[in-house]
Amino acid sequence: MMRNARQASILALLIASGVSLGGCAETNLFGHAAKSAMSSGDSPAISSSAVQNYKIGKPYQVAGVWYYPQEDFDYDETGIASWYGPDFHAKLTANGEVFDQNAVTAAHKTLQLPCIARVTNLENGRSIILRINDRGPFVNGRIIDLSRKSAQLLGMEGKGTAKVRVEVLNEESRVLAGKLKPDSTGNEPKVATAAPRGSVTAETLPPPPGVAARPGADQPAASAPPPRSEVAAAEADLSNQVVSTVPTHPTSLYVQAGSFGRHDNALRLSARLSTVGRSQIQQATVQGRTVYRVRLGPLANVEEADRMLDAVVAVGQTDARVVVD
Repeated sequence: MMRNARQASILALLIASGVSLGGCAETNLFGHAAKSAMSSGDSPAISSSAVQNYKIGKPYQVAGVWYYPQEDFDYDETGIASWYGPDFHAKLTANGEVFDQNAVTAAHKTLQLPCIARVTNLENGRSIILRINDRGPFVNGRIIDLSRKSAQLLGMEGKGTAKVRVEVLNEESRVLAGKLKPDSTGNEPKVATAAPRGSVTAETLPPPPGVAARPGADQPAASAPPPRSEVAAAEADLSNQVVSTVPTHPTSLYVQAGSFGRHDNALRLSARLSTVGRSQIQQATVQGRTVYRVRLGPLANVEEADRMLDAVVAVGQTDARVVVD
């Protein structure tokens, strides 16, 4: 009961504050370049109250890779998180909000925008609830980009990356979506033309009450209505939220080259990867279905995982990813 009440309280604060971000890894130069390519000009700061929209978006391409946004209220994945901050402070996010590096937010490549997620640092047990409202990071081996404040709360600012678990909070995210209107601007990443398969569209939702963005004090101010006291209070509470701590367990890094419903397909891929490294086939059950995962590892650290991922992608496994298990 206490946990449900706490989540409901945080959800109310998230909705009220309209906190936002812009998203690519600060620790990766390509991430910055991809984000710049997606924005137009200097992305003038605007009031988030004018763009409080719910967005899924069309398929898009960055650096030759296609991404397919979709609603996923049951998303639960482990992997590597990165963070970003000053270079994108007060610029626009994918759904037209204003990024505040001191807000508790994050970016994801395909999830609906915005949604509410719990992010847990699997290395130290720190766990926070944040709002995902932008696209990124466009870097192999990263599943989420955190705002600077989020990285600080999770204790990973100095290190730059961390093994994390990202869980979309189903009920909270549905409530948030129900308070927002669908995006009708067609503001997709301007990196490629139409994708080779159909787009996903958002359902019709009622419009929200307007809220104001809070730009950083050392950056150009956004053109916004006078801030309301309840919005300022909500943002302060979010930035100072109590960080939960959960027990930690030993984890390992792997590069998952593929996952198959048939064992013989997994065997063929494993044999093809022999020039890259020694792989293993792990059997697992996903939603009642048996799958066979081809993985390389365990790997010593993020740097080694990045090198192995690049090698696997180079032999044609473009869907390969880094996983934490």
